[in-house]
Amino acid sequence: MTDALNYPQFIDQAMRTVVREILRKVSVSGLPGDHHFYISYSTLHAGVRMSEQLRAKYPKEITIVLQHQFWDFRIEDQQFHVTLSFGGVPEKLTIPFAALTAFADPSVKFGLQFQMTETSDNHEMFSPSGDIAISVVAETQDVTNPAESAEIISLDTFRKK
Repeated sequence: MTDALNYPQFIDQAMRTVVREILRKVSVSGLPGDHHFYISYSTLHAGVRMSEQLRAKYPKEITIVLQHQFWDFRIEDQQFHVTLSFGGVPEKLTIPFAALTAFADPSVKFGLQFQMTETSDNHEMFSPSGDIAISVVAETQDVTNPAESAEIISLDTFRKK
């Protein structure tokens, strides 16, 4: 039986909306307290804009940190823009929310992980099994590596067999 409603897609969109709204709030008010973000994204996604030097160093995925020094931070509905310094060299980045693979705020031990595969035309899709991983990191866990510290819940657990 096919899932005509495609629940994994709705969950994925909702989690990306959470990230977008968090970033939108930070773009207006700044980072409060000790909050800082680890944002991982696929550098293969068609909408990602970054220098060729940076892409050569990170050909598949990169994790950026938004904490003390970032500039030109602008949020749009489908993507965000930020300038970060890599080895003292400023790099302008454009990152579509569809390219995100993980988001974490270690200050409150919160994380989201997106499990997707790349298609041949560089547009991200759900994995063939339709699984999407949702992780919310418990307060006692270390989020320096969300993939290792978070409990991943497969939606197959809740599907009727």
